[in-house]
Amino acid sequence: QVQLVESGGGLVQAGGSLRLSCAASGATHSINTMGWYRQAPGKAREFVARISSGGTTDYADSMNGRFTFSRDSAKNTVYLQMPSLKPEDTAVYYCHADRKYGMGFRDYWGQGTQVTVSS
Repeated sequence: QVQLVESGGGLVQAGGSLRLSCAASGATHSINTMGWYRQAPGKAREFVARISSGGTTDYADSMNGRFTFSRDSAKNTVYLQMPSLKPEDTAVYYCHADRKYGMGFRDYWGQGTQVTVSS
């Protein structure tokens, strides 16, 4: 099992910044990828960024390079630095991890952290 705990969300004015953190615990040695998704009100959950166990980072094209994803392997923690926030970034941000499980992969989700950007 893998447990994910997010922190760092909140209310910020447009143009402000936030840094989200996600700490993993449990079977962290078997994590394949770890990253962030977000879900805005009335919309489907969408991919934001992720990092593989080998250190390769992927970002959603829609992020347009605005956010920076990083990892502290020693702490089993990933971060999402979000500068210049816009009202359309308002969403619940979820930490995600997957690990090899049998012939496939098993997904794990954090509880989510609310990011609200006011105009």
